[in-house]
Amino acid sequence: MEARAIAKHVHVSPRKLKPINDMVRGMNVAEALAVLDFTPRTGAKALAKVIKSAKANAENNHEMDADKLYLAEVYANQAPTMKRWRAASMGRGVRILKRTSHIGVVVKERV
Repeated sequence: MEARAIAKHVHVSPRKLKPINDMVRGMNVAEALAVLDFTPRTGAKALAKVIKSAKANAENNHEMDADKLYLAEVYANQAPTMKRWRAASMGRGVRILKRTSHIGVVVKERV
């Protein structure tokens, strides 16, 4: 049995999220949340929020034991990119890309 949670259009680049995902993938949920509390990276809070949501889904919707849960899948995919303009010299405009992510977490129960 598995439970999942997805956060869409998070204002963090997937390139910044992937090292954090690799760090916590395969950990117990409680251990991963403890590690993320002390991680000073941009997307750590957003990932912790999605993990808490997946844990709540597992407990409330699927009657899983919270102590046996682990992170089976953690991923961050590219979401739509917002295009913005910044003024540059000589009357030019420079395009700025504000990248967003879809963060997904799948938790399973250890046997």
